[in-house]
Amino acid sequence: MTSTKKITAVRKWGTLAVCCVAALLLAVDNTVLNLAIPHLVESMRPSATQLLWIADAYGFALGGLVIAMGNLGDRVGRKRLLLVGATAFGLASALTAYALDPELLIAARALQGVAGATIMPSTLSLVRHTFTDPKERTLAMGIAGGVGAGGFALGPVVGGPLLDHFWWGSVFLINIPVLALVLLAGIPLLVEYRNPRPQRIDWISVPLSGGGLVGLVYGIKAAARDGAAQPSVWIAVGLGALLLALFVRRQQRIPNPLLDLRLFRAPAFTGSIAANLFTIVALSAQSLAFSLYFQDVRGYDPMGTGFALLLGPAGAVVSGPLTPLAIQKLGRARTAGLGLALMSLSCCGYLLVGAGTDYWLLALPMLVSGAGIGFTMGVTSDTVLASAPKEKAGVAGAVGETAMELGGALGIAVLGSVLTAGYRGDLRLPAGLPSAAADAAHESLAGAVGAAASLPGGLARGMVAQAQQAYLSGLHLTVLAGAVLLLAGVPVVARLLRGVPAVIEEPAAEPALTAA
Repeated sequence: MTSTKKITAVRKWGTLAVCCVAALLLAVDNTVLNLAIPHLVESMRPSATQLLWIADAYGFALGGLVIAMGNLGDRVGRKRLLLVGATAFGLASALTAYALDPELLIAARALQGVAGATIMPSTLSLVRHTFTDPKERTLAMGIAGGVGAGGFALGPVVGGPLLDHFWWGSVFLINIPVLALVLLAGIPLLVEYRNPRPQRIDWISVPLSGGGLVGLVYGIKAAARDGAAQPSVWIAVGLGALLLALFVRRQQRIPNPLLDLRLFRAPAFTGSIAANLFTIVALSAQSLAFSLYFQDVRGYDPMGTGFALLLGPAGAVVSGPLTPLAIQKLGRARTAGLGLALMSLSCCGYLLVGAGTDYWLLALPMLVSGAGIGFTMGVTSDTVLASAPKEKAGVAGAVGETAMELGGALGIAVLGSVLTAGYRGDLRLPAGLPSAAADAAHESLAGAVGAAASLPGGLARGMVAQAQQAYLSGLHLTVLAGAVLLLAGVPVVARLLRGVPAVIEEPAAEPALTAA
């Protein structure tokens, strides 16, 4: 009996480790491209349009297909879909690394996104089914949430040394040995779960949901990049909204919906999705703002910036596993609200940031922000999956991932626009600047730093100093807006999660789900 328990424990925690590694790889891959882009541009010389699609193809494919892949995993088996997706992700990574032209690179990144869409809902649902004890499940989801948050800061740390010694494609080749480890460990460790009576997948709903999400996210990103007055922005947003409206209408009318909208009737599910949205909106904007701050104000290189930003994810890695204890003491509503409040408090701390602020004075608000992310994501990841029927765990996880993709786009678009507006509104350039340099400085802080290289010493220093000061004004305005947004989310999330028990029990019977 003791031996059986030991094997069961090893298999459970081994499953968590495999799923965390797979999810961590997706997070790293999502950020490492930003580091590689300057090297890629120098080598491949893509057009501006091609560069945008190189950056966005992965996220569009992943966000557009993740709900469909969640359904597919519920039908064919979560283990099978994860292993097939991991294999496809490795092959697409090799294709990305050795792409010879921008067109092939865009296609390879899109294939990575398709494969990534199979991995994320599979990992979440496998953890949900493997940990049947509610307390263990909450701990496992807290660990997974903390590891996922940590992955977003590892891209520059991992990619920096590679780019110092190898070509830009090397940052994608690191995926292959890691995915090989996922396959070698996953085949014996993971237990297959599937619905033995799956409904037929409604393939008409797939382009409606995927096209709607892609159109909406593309329009939001285009608005942040080119301005909301551009006709392409309104066309993309309008088409996306129309497709999503048709998708919702179809889900209400067909017997086998791709997304069961009844999930949103549960306040626990809706409240968790809302908390994820608030968190990612603020986190994405902070990540953008401070990446630019460390590079263009403090003069850090990309790898140094990655290390400088590690304290935030470190806070999440610590607080994530502490989530079950917080839930036991405070309840789910208060723990999620506490996480949002801590992130709001950290934004207020960032108001003290200046051009010469000692790095260690930034440590406290960064750690506080990370702790808040860990608490909120730990609660919501567990609640989303536990509040949905087991046979719909893949779809529930996919909805959570979709909210994160949308939240990231909204954060960059809305709060990123606040950052840009604050910068341009406070910019006071010295007299005597050439018009080209002035235009570059008005465009962005990076433009000002680049244009300064062609100016006389005194004029260059004056322009850069003014641009950095204007950027700090924009940063302060952005974190203040983030603080208000997060604080406004506290009562919303607390009200929706009120009454959700600290321990969400598993159903007594599982007639619709089998383990193989």
